[in-house]
Formats: sequence, C-alpha cells, structure tokens
Amino acid sequence: MNTAVYEFHEGTLPLLVSIPHLGTGIPDEARAQLTEIAGEVADTDWHLDTLYDFARRAGASVLGAMISRYVIDLNRPSTGESLYPGQTTTGLCPTETFRGEPLYRNGSGPSEADKAQRLERYWRPYHEKLQAELERLRAIHGRVLLWEAHSIASVLPRLFEGKLPDLNLGTNSGLSCDPRIMEAVSARLAGHQPFTWVHNGRFKGGFITREYGRPEHGVHAIQLEMCQSTYMNEAAPFEYRPDLAAKVKPIVQGMVDAALGALENL
Repeated sequence: MNTAVYEFHEGTLPLLVSIPHLGTGIPDEARAQLTEIAGEVADTDWHLDTLYDFARRAGASVLGAMISRYVIDLNRPSTGESLYPGQTTTGLCPTETFRGEPLYRNGSGPSEADKAQRLERYWRPYHEKLQAELERLRAIHGRVLLWEAHSIASVLPRLFEGKLPDLNLGTNSGLSCDPRIMEAVSARLAGHQPFTWVHNGRFKGGFITREYGRPEHGVHAIQLEMCQSTYMNEAAPFEYRPDLAAKVKPIVQGMVDAALGALENL
C-alpha cells in the first residue's frame, strides 16, 4: 500500500489552512508493527476537512495530511523534543494513544531506522509543501495567515484535567502572530455562548505554529484546538454530526474571517 502524505488545494487568499492530523493512512510496513487498537486511529483530528470547507470555497489554500499521526506526527519537531516539557504528551513517532494504550506489538516503538525513513517519506514532504505555499502566498500578498486546524476529545485525563474548553486558541504565548489579529479573533468570540474558549491555555500551538509563525517575516500563525464534542461523536466510529457542526461552524468561520480581516488591515 502506497500512502500519500497529503492532499493540497491551492487558493488565492492570503490564507493557508493546515490540518496535520487529518490523516488515517498507515503504510503496510508500519501496520505490521502496530497493535489492533492502533488500527482504530482514534486520535485523528476527524472531519476537519468538512468543517473547514468554507475556507476552501472562499479561496483559501488547504493542506491536509493523509498519513496517520500514529505513523509520524507532522506537528512535532523532527528532532523529537517535547513541546510541553514536564507535561504528558505524545512524541514524533507515538508509542501510546492519548489514553495510554500501547501502539506497538513490541512494546518499544519503531526502530531508529524506521523513524529516519518516516521523516524522509512523510514528515519532510508535508513541511516542504507547507513552507513552499507560505512563500508563494507571501510573495503575492506580502503577508499570510497560517491557520492550524486541530481537534481533540474533550475529556482526556492523561493529558489534562476535567473537560477542555470548547475552543482552544494558541499563538505561542503571543509570539506567532501580531496581537491585533488575535484581538480581532477574541472580539469575534465575545458573547458566543454556549461555547467556552481560552487563549494560550493547555494548548499554546504545536511545532508548526511555533516554527512558521514569524510575524516579523509576514507569516502570522494561529492554532485552533477544538473539542470534538462540538461537531462530532467522540466515540467510535467517530461520526460527523451536522446538527452540532451547524452551531460551531459559523463561529470558526467568523474567527478565520476576523483574523484575515485584521491581517489585511495591518
């Protein structure tokens, strides 16, 4: 089985939506090493291509992973260091699910040779495409908004206490985008009940937000980590819920629109 790394749509707006955990593909050589529970790919950021279809229709570029994060996590540094020192998280080539279930039959994970191969086959092509598209859009528009789209189960005791806020915005503690862009997003969120939200809380932005968000170079990055309970069923088989999505989707679109408007007014 040859698993494609990503699916890409080229747009015209100064907006790139990146969805690095959308993929469910597991190549045969990796599947042979994985446990049965890994085959459920439960920690996928399910259906975000559907939730963000408004951005593609409006003219955004969209880059969505097709390879599962269980093979290699495209939102981790290639060197594998933790983005949240001292906190429980998963690594570049995860060996456990978010709930602590083992992913590998051998109990220890992929070999160093496997990791190196996955970096070259899957991690680097995604980042090369992301970088190339940011440069293309910046050459046209001068400035570009990188919107990192993520979602996660709302309750994961191993990773955080209690229920996560519905909408978790991360800007690397304010370093990855101009504050005026985040102010516009916050203003759009004000009064939108019943959704709860936080800025730079448990999730401050992963590797992509931190690495590519360079306001001084015209790239402004925001990560949105959504509770999956806002738009889907969190239990297998992880169905999309149009009735739920209809309530949160306009809020997400409003945030993206507000950020893009602020970018154009800088």
